[in-house]
Amino acid sequence: MATGKFFRQVTLPEQKSHNDGSLFPAVLSPTCTTAVQLSTFEEAIRAHKPWLESILLNTGAILFRGFPVTSPSDFNVVVEAFGFPEFSYVGGRVPRTQVFGRVYTANESPLHLEVPFHHEMAYNPDFPTKLFFFCEEEPEEGGETPIVLSHIVYEKMKERHPDFVAQLEENGLMYITIHSDKEDPSSVTGSTWMTAYQTDDKNIAEERAVKKGTKLEWMGNTAKLITGPIPAIRFDEASCRKTWFNSLAISYSLPASERQNARAELGSGDPVDEDAMKDMLRILKEECVAIPWKKGDVLLVNNLTVLHSRRPLIKPPRRVLASLCK
Repeated sequence: MATGKFFRQVTLPEQKSHNDGSLFPAVLSPTCTTAVQLSTFEEAIRAHKPWLESILLNTGAILFRGFPVTSPSDFNVVVEAFGFPEFSYVGGRVPRTQVFGRVYTANESPLHLEVPFHHEMAYNPDFPTKLFFFCEEEPEEGGETPIVLSHIVYEKMKERHPDFVAQLEENGLMYITIHSDKEDPSSVTGSTWMTAYQTDDKNIAEERAVKKGTKLEWMGNTAKLITGPIPAIRFDEASCRKTWFNSLAISYSLPASERQNARAELGSGDPVDEDAMKDMLRILKEECVAIPWKKGDVLLVNNLTVLHSRRPLIKPPRRVLASLCK
């Protein structure tokens, strides 16, 4: 196996086995049973990057477990070692705070709330291709980051709702979100337009929105963000598969009181089929993998082929940080 002698593939009970024999996600640990230095891990990443990228391409996600990553600065070293360009979060719909270098908070909504499945920034024509997550504080219970292979969701939805999927493929989706000038920390989508576009100047916000394919309509100091139509189904050239590349689960998992503030509709202007959405949520739940976090875990996700979410935290603490890559 082309791992030098540093990495070994391990199995966890939560992994799913697929038809080609691969396990999702791949899980890598150090081969050496003695203490491993962060610098050695960094060097191994650089030396075996082609092999690691091939695993990511074949499986969709890699969980690195048992490596000496203990702080945001350590995590930043790991991210930098891979050499992927940084992705700017301008136009993102949730607040994120820079922690160190390329390391940011993940969704800052209350941890007892679920974050539904999504491809990161699927509502935007420009989105990251790779995501890193790092567990700085291990949850006592709950708070997992479930992941699911997007092509499986697409195939099952096409089988059960062929007409609706055909509509999605033909028309794409429009995303409409409402952002006031005051943060709503109680919501998973409660950021302000100033946070989204990193400015308190409406003109600059409009300019930045246009660059991201979004139109801003003003209602006093509140902004309506309209993006699309953009594809809801994408073809991944590397895997030659169609993916369920959208944020529909977010729109249809929100409380009824919040849906008008973050909704999606077909590019034709027609509403999304409610029965199809119920099936979609069931499929996501059935097909996902949720591995409990351990302190020091680093999860690398192919955002082009894998959706992710966040389960409610049952027993604190939990601190999971993120880094987005082009």
